Amino acid sequence: MELSNIEPQIIWKNFSKLNAVPRPSKKEEKVIEFIKNFGENLGLQTTVDEVGNVIIKKPASAGMENRKSIVLQSHLDMVCQKNSDVNFDFETEGIKMEIDGDWVKAKGTTLGADNGLGVATIMSILESSDIPHPALEALFTIDEETGMTGALGLKPGQLTGEILLNLDTEEDDEIDIGCAGGIDVTITQTYTTEPSKGQIVRIEVKGLQGGHSGMDIHKGFGNSNIILGRLLYSGLEKQNIELISIDGGGLRNAIPREAVATFSVRNANEFIEETNRLKNEILEEFAAVEPSLHINLENSTSSEKSVSEGDSRKIILVLKSLHNGVYRMSPDVKDLVETSNNVARVELKEGSLKILNLSRSSVDSSKYAVAEQLKSVSELAGMNLEFSGSYPGWKPKPGSEIVQLMEKIYVEKFKEQPQVVACHAGLECGIIGANYPEMEMVSFGPTIRGAHSPDEKANIPSAQKFWSFLKDILANIPQK
Repeated sequence: MELSNIEPQIIWKNFSKLNAVPRPSKKEEKVIEFIKNFGENLGLQTTVDEVGNVIIKKPASAGMENRKSIVLQSHLDMVCQKNSDVNFDFETEGIKMEIDGDWVKAKGTTLGADNGLGVATIMSILESSDIPHPALEALFTIDEETGMTGALGLKPGQLTGEILLNLDTEEDDEIDIGCAGGIDVTITQTYTTEPSKGQIVRIEVKGLQGGHSGMDIHKGFGNSNIILGRLLYSGLEKQNIELISIDGGGLRNAIPREAVATFSVRNANEFIEETNRLKNEILEEFAAVEPSLHINLENSTSSEKSVSEGDSRKIILVLKSLHNGVYRMSPDVKDLVETSNNVARVELKEGSLKILNLSRSSVDSSKYAVAEQLKSVSELAGMNLEFSGSYPGWKPKPGSEIVQLMEKIYVEKFKEQPQVVACHAGLECGIIGANYPEMEMVSFGPTIRGAHSPDEKANIPSAQKFWSFLKDILANIPQK
């Protein structure tokens, strides 16, 4: 079946058009132009602000002029992850999609349903002629996935809407009213390299699920960088380890799925034999949640120079010590992760080390507590650390008028109570709310699984449910 034949056809049509346009974070020039042309071709007032956000305004439909005005908001960029055996260039190619039962998937890459389905939905509202709605401002932000720079660069006074509907939530029975803030933590150091003295070993960790470093952080999935650190640490007492290279993980907001390290040891066969015992224990630990986990230890060769034994020891100890996963559960909201850290990317190349982390929390002081723990560990090892990209969380307001309206409509339509929740992901609502404190905000969306990984998939019946729900919300927005 073609995507254009799936209901609601208008959304999947626009999603297909959007996914034909390359849109990696920080490289959104093509998709900005695409959305700008889309608005202008509809004859709607379209502007691009100084950071690249696109704002398209559409007047109220007949009879809706006295309703509160709405901002429909989604982000244009997508997480770019692919399986290691897939040859794909996110900067030049469109996403290749397929239908698998009730799901839409990509072929070996992220799908971009996060947040492309939200973008496609807004496009569908903008081009419709038969959907009742108040005055609309469509806000398409850039760079949500790697810094929230679009939301951070949005200036006061650019929007006049009274209610913001963010279409970036991934469970169709949830009405999201709060989210975590975050901070990027980057550890670096440069080391002198020298010819390796021992025998070369290569460790590869692969086959992990990965996933969203906020929404999936509590699920116990494996982190390839942490597993690699455990395997290296196991050899410290008996072997003279000299690290040559490490390449693990990718983006800060994706739980890393793969990692590989090359290094020298005094006795390669002895190291492999002893470490295989730990390997088997790790495979057993993760058997229930990571059935495809694969760890390979083998003799290897390398002409590259290595970091000294002393400096290698410091790097391995840091990898073993960095906090990864849930740091604190919320004492106020049941089952909500309050604070976490994702050890997202570890790279050692020609003596240059870089470790990328993303610390999240709905409580600012707790966010800095976990970030400062990373700082303490790295400074003890003589490494440099930088905080950047900090953004605020979004404080829930469960009694707001729009939340109560959406709950009422949901119960009437679907005969069950929605889940009114706060999430551990970073949504742009908190940042936008800092400049528009009087604006009511809610986030919701269709069901998406495996966001930020090549396993990402969007549920077709859920998109139908979401589309029907959104149209009823717009039709019932209260008067000013």
